[in-house]
Order: sequence, then C-alpha cells, then structure tokens
Amino acid sequence: MNGLKKGKVLRSTGSWYAVMDSGGNVVECKLKGKFRIRGIRTTNPVAVGDVVEYRVDEIQGTGVIEKIHERHNYIIRKATKLSKAVHIIAANIDQAVVIASLTMPRTPTGFIDRFLTTAEAYHIPSVVVFNKYDLYGEKEMDLLEYYAGSYKMAGYKVLITSVPDKLQLDGFKNMLKDKVSLLSGQSGVGKSALVNAVDPSLDLKVGAISMYHKKGKHTTTFAEMFPLNFGGYVIDTPGIKEFGLVEFEKSELGQRFPEFRERMQNCRFNNCLHVDEPGCAVIKALENGEISPFRYENYLKMLNYL
Repeated sequence: MNGLKKGKVLRSTGSWYAVMDSGGNVVECKLKGKFRIRGIRTTNPVAVGDVVEYRVDEIQGTGVIEKIHERHNYIIRKATKLSKAVHIIAANIDQAVVIASLTMPRTPTGFIDRFLTTAEAYHIPSVVVFNKYDLYGEKEMDLLEYYAGSYKMAGYKVLITSVPDKLQLDGFKNMLKDKVSLLSGQSGVGKSALVNAVDPSLDLKVGAISMYHKKGKHTTTFAEMFPLNFGGYVIDTPGIKEFGLVEFEKSELGQRFPEFRERMQNCRFNNCLHVDEPGCAVIKALENGEISPFRYENYLKMLNYL
C-alpha cells in the first residue's frame, strides 16, 4: 500500500465511488469505516464532487477513502417523504444550470423555478438556458422573449441555444469552462446533445446521461460528474422533482426569489408571506410590472406545498 492520494468523486453506485486524481486516472474506491457529517443526517457520506483522500491497493487496483475534505457547498434532496435523513446530490458546485425548451417538450416554468429556488437555498449561482431555438415558431418566440426578459429582470443570466444552428454554443462552452456545473433539465430538452456539441469526446448517449436511477425500497438517485476536455466538469442530476423544497420554512421561501429578496425589507410586516398582507412591497412590485406574474404564481404554488 502506498501513501494517500487526493482526488475528486465522479460518481457513486451504492458502496463504490469512482475517484479521479489530478492526472485523470480513475480508481474505484470504498469507504473506510463509518463517516458522519456533522449536523446533517445523510444517507450518503460521500457525494459526487467531494474532494477525498484515498489509499490505493496496488494488487487489487482499488482504493479506500480515508478522508473527506470540507465542502464549500452541497445540494440535497429528501431520502424519502417520511425520513428526516437527506441525500446529498452533489458537492462543491460553482454554478447550477437549468436547460429548458419551449417546444418538444415544453418545460413548465414551475420546473425551472423549483430548480432555481433550490440552488438559491444553497447559495449556488444559476443560469437559465433555453435550448432548441431552431424549432421555435412565432408563439414560442413571443414566449421566449417574455420568459428570458422575466428571468433577466429577476437577476439571472439567460442563454439561448440551438445545436443544429450552432447558436451560442461558444457562449455555453465559455460558461462551463473551468467550473463545476450542475446541469438539470427534463428529458428531451437536449441536455446531452448540448454537452456533446461543446465536448464531443464525452460522446454522452442522448437520453442516457441519467443512467444511475435505481428503484428500490428507497428510491436512490445518483448524480454523475463528467470532466470536460476544455476544463471544468458537468454534473448530471436525475430526479430533480424530489429535491425541490427540502428544508424550507414558509417564511424563507420569498428569500429564494432574488426579485422578492431585494424588496422584502420594505414590507410593512417583517413576517410578510407576500400573499395578501397590507403594505407588501413584493405585491406592489408585481402590480408595477417589476416582478413577473408567472414567477409570483409559482411562488404561491410552492408556498401551498410547504
């Protein structure tokens, strides 16, 4: 056995973890003993994106993880509806990217906003990408202008892409370069095609990027991290629905909407939920056209869910 090596966890399949060192070599590792993360009950002590130290058994060709470095952030979902334990989807993320389409299939704004509020809760900057621009007709073009304008007004970066037309592929590539990016998008929005277009060496199967989805007594959702040949990593996350709204209090939800957050201190009541309270600065901004009605409606739907 040689000394400790440092690496990054690319994927986890139950008790085995694929760890990549700085030279790009990947070793399958197991965990040494029991690991407990302080202050958080979790079903998985090691997550995709974790920086770990491990020892390689030269004969077996496998490794044992002995140390997990402190995370600068992470994103979680509930393990099950009844459980208080959580599942860490990924750690050490630089940005969260939601890929949407306005046709074939049309992504509901509720999906986008659930993803964005979750990223906000973990202080992860987000980008909204509207893909499949080449398929948009007049109706979709009008919607795109409205949605893109709304997300920009809320403070998000918005990118409009098309793989066949090579539209903004450079912009997409530059956005991912040298960063760890968490990607999400419903199936069919062209997530794999977009990533393949900027890094053909990955050759991700379209529709098969989310391969680690296993159903069992507890539904486990495995994320996977892919190194990019121009620098950086993308993390694919299946099962977005389950990790919306994990530990939110009703009073906190408004803080996860940047356009609400910057106005909340002007509400008459400091416990204002921005529903029907008098003197609410958020409702006033909505009436003045400074907050998009669909974002506000999605907020109300999430509030009722909590």
